[in-house]
Amino acid sequence: MAKSMLIVSRHSPWSGLGAREALDIALAGGAFELPIGLLFLDDGVFQLLPGQRPAAVEQKDLAANLQALPLFGVEDLYVCRQSLRLRGLDGQPLALPATALEGPELADLFDRYDLVITL
Repeated sequence: MAKSMLIVSRHSPWSGLGAREALDIALAGGAFELPIGLLFLDDGVFQLLPGQRPAAVEQKDLAANLQALPLFGVEDLYVCRQSLRLRGLDGQPLALPATALEGPELADLFDRYDLVITL
């Protein structure tokens, strides 16, 4: 049986390659039908905001990659509730449905996966 993998995305969509690389790994794993989970943590929660204008900061749009996640079988999406709250985003609509977790729930999430990759 394939090992499960949790990818933790901690970078905003406009702060370099970290966000894109996390999505690429998730999509590649999903294409090979690996059990993948994706957690948006810290500034990574900004990736889930709808209506971004990446061209304004000369970045590529990650919206297509995000929308492709379910098509590649990556449906276990999580977001850190505290990260949303600290950035004033708690209660804001997200571009994808993600389960909001915090505290012990996050620890349990990490324990459920065989491998954890943080970008």
